[in-house]
This record gives sequence, structure tokens and C-alpha cells, in this order.
Amino acid sequence: MQAELEDTLQLAQLLNVDTPSDWPPGEYDKDAIQFFLDQLLAGGRDAIGWYSWYVIAYPTTTTPATLVAAGGYFGPPSTEGVLEIGYSVSEFWRGQGIATEVIATLLNHGWQQIGVKRIIAHTLPTNKASIGALIKNGFYQIDSDDPEKLCFERLPIA
Repeated sequence: MQAELEDTLQLAQLLNVDTPSDWPPGEYDKDAIQFFLDQLLAGGRDAIGWYSWYVIAYPTTTTPATLVAAGGYFGPPSTEGVLEIGYSVSEFWRGQGIATEVIATLLNHGWQQIGVKRIIAHTLPTNKASIGALIKNGFYQIDSDDPEKLCFERLPIA
């Protein structure tokens, strides 16, 4: 993440991938990257796996391995068992089901963690693709504590 803050090319070299020209994508901006890095550094070993992950498309005969999205958690579950997810897909890779798959992966991993009782996500009201990906993964809208964003929740399947 430090490399990502300094230079996208440096990140690409470390991961041995191509990066789209819009990297970092969407709301996964420099402030978000710095937040995740700070949390990881402050949390030590206990923070591993609780913040940002990179999503890389496998290479094909026509395209190299490519960084396509970032996703993760905003930290371990709260004392109430709430786990918040976030994700952002490169503009060049949108509309291919990547957000839906990232959300499904975060849900699967999240439900395996001790103490998780519900998983939430915030998104902009104008981001119809994100709303659709959340709904495809069983989320439903709830009241939001942020007036500029919608909040969605997913409870475990009984």
C-alpha cells in the first residue's frame, strides 16, 4: 500500500500486473489507501486480512494479469458484530460482474469470522451498479447514518 501511495507503477511492478489508467478507482482514492495503511500498521498481525485486498484478473492469451478492483473491510467486526465492506472496480472493468463477485467473496470470508452478526455496505445513491451488486448478494437497504450515502445490510442465512 505504501508503494501504491507513492506510485502506481511501483505497485504494478510489486504485484507483477498491469494497472488501468484510472487506478486507484472510484472511492478507493489516496485518502482511503492511507486509511487502510494506517490501520494495518497500527493493528499489527491482528489487522492482517481486515482491510484492503487487491483483485487481479488472470492473464489470458491477449491480456496480461491486470489489477481490476480493490475490496475489503473497514476493520474487524464491531463489538455489536457489525462488519462493513467496501469495494471499487476500475471503470474499464465495470459491467462484468466483478463487484458482485468481490461482494460474494467478502461475505463468504466475513461469515466465517467469529462474532460477525451482520454485514453492511454504504454506496452513493447514484451508483446503480453498486446497488444492484449488493441486492444480487442478498443485501437490503436500511436507514443510513450518512445523509449522502445509502446503507445496505445483510444478515446471515438461517
